[in-house]
Amino acid sequence: MLTQWGGALNPEAVLPEYPRPQFQRKNFTILNGMWEYAITSASALIPPARFDGAIVVPFSPESELSGVGRTLKPTEALWYRRYLEAPLGFDSNAEDLLLHVGAADQFAEVRLNGMTLLNHAGGYLPFSVVLTEAMLPGTANELLIRVRDETDTGCWSRGKQSSNPGGIWYTPQSGIWQTVWLERAPKRRIENLRLTPLYDTAEIEIVISTNCNGSGTILLEGKDTPFLDGRPVRIEMEGFEPWSPEHPKLYDVVFTMERDRVESYFAMRKFSVAQDAAGIPRLFLNNEPYFHTGVLDQGYWPDGLYTAPSDEAMIYDITLMKSMGFNMMRKHIKIEPLRWYYHCDRLGMLVWQDAVNGGGLYRKDAISFPLIFGNSHPDSDYAYFSREEVRGREACRRELNQTIELLYNCPCIAMWVPFNEGWGQFDANKAVEAIRALDTTRTIDHASGWHDQGGGDVKSLHVYYKPYRFQRDGKGRAVVLSEFGGYSHHIAGHSFSEKEFGYKRCKTAEALMQEVERLYAREVIAAKPLGLCASVYTQLSDVEQETNGLVTYDRVVVKFDEARMRAINAKLLSDESKATEEAEDSSNSESE
Repeated sequence: MLTQWGGALNPEAVLPEYPRPQFQRKNFTILNGMWEYAITSASALIPPARFDGAIVVPFSPESELSGVGRTLKPTEALWYRRYLEAPLGFDSNAEDLLLHVGAADQFAEVRLNGMTLLNHAGGYLPFSVVLTEAMLPGTANELLIRVRDETDTGCWSRGKQSSNPGGIWYTPQSGIWQTVWLERAPKRRIENLRLTPLYDTAEIEIVISTNCNGSGTILLEGKDTPFLDGRPVRIEMEGFEPWSPEHPKLYDVVFTMERDRVESYFAMRKFSVAQDAAGIPRLFLNNEPYFHTGVLDQGYWPDGLYTAPSDEAMIYDITLMKSMGFNMMRKHIKIEPLRWYYHCDRLGMLVWQDAVNGGGLYRKDAISFPLIFGNSHPDSDYAYFSREEVRGREACRRELNQTIELLYNCPCIAMWVPFNEGWGQFDANKAVEAIRALDTTRTIDHASGWHDQGGGDVKSLHVYYKPYRFQRDGKGRAVVLSEFGGYSHHIAGHSFSEKEFGYKRCKTAEALMQEVERLYAREVIAAKPLGLCASVYTQLSDVEQETNGLVTYDRVVVKFDEARMRAINAKLLSDESKATEEAEDSSNSESE
């Protein structure tokens, strides 16, 4: 099943945009496109004499757009090969040639001319390696990337991939699934940026890390400010324009150190939980109560699986949700390419960012029974949550930290969500402590759905199959409905299969819209004046057997009427008194 963007894909120009908008250098070469590939036994440590054929990077071999259409087994290894020449004018005495891989699922080894340069673990996070010392001048250099993926047969992070897909679990994917590129950078260079808006004091705090204890200048709003490696610099932002979904103001900033120049951006905004005038805990944006009306976003594509077929495809999802009046997307159990967050930053879309779950095979009593019985279980019971393996827990902690470091500078991210519905959950309150040690600028949903351990900033509920009735949290946290809805409408010719999965089936688009209008009026809009602070409808698009999207899996048919959905969200975002009156009027008219 192809999307319009997949159907128009040019293998010679796949995702050609620079992948890191907040850390951009001018000298780069995108390596997406045709590579050689081979699949061997996992025990094979040298590449085969003959490769199997061509693969379109960065689409995983399981995807249609890769041109392969084969599932990598846990007992196999996937080899990628292409040849590189040093760029014209490259000076190895003054420069380094860096290889960047946006993500490769799950374990990757990078070799150049037979020399192993890097081993990376973690299928959702980027990695980089310096190629300079192994590069041979004036000849083609053999680049090999060897990948292995245990999917759900190990204890590692896997998201919603399953070796037995169906319902809410999806086709597994492996290998490289985000952009690969080369970058020329000076030997002495900037390595990292940390941009922290200090909203209440009208300042931006910037920490620049270099690889040489260097110093340089920050160019912001026409003014140069000096910096030293690792030393926080605070720059006044008097009269700044606050960032919000309604006014997504971004500030460009340039960092220069000797021969290195990095372009970036930031925004001035503040996320917090505080009490409103009535003493109700609310989510605040820029020191004002702000209701988050959002959708669950799995980030799957029928032709590219984890990989959107183009930049335009990512933009389509975000702008469609904005056109329906939503101001938030909950990125569900996946880390997107950095360009996706950039589009949320510039278009104005809040993001709740889930960490990627893992562990052993999940027990039904841990992840499914609470949906019906509402029970919570202490997450120090590692066996109950399939988290017995120490190495899996250590990897989860490490990847959570790396996720926050990777996305820290993105203005759009409002909430961190370390665990969802008990999937590999453990020590959630310790995860809150770890997040706060790295980031005090966002709110935290420590256990989305159930298995609440009493921590974080919000009481987070998933409600399907039964009516939602608001109750305040006894611990004084803000209350959010972090998943609900999921009403299904199957559209022949635009669905993954004849199977249909959702939480309520609707035969026609009009029936679907009427059911959603009633659901919002009775359970969400009515709960807002009582204290509900956010709602997350399931979900943005159909995904495989799930037919509960606002748009079909191929993004061809928009199943929700945009104007009517926009009207629902307008009621949610109006003041409490008006929302209460409208909710009561709606309930009265329905009862008549």
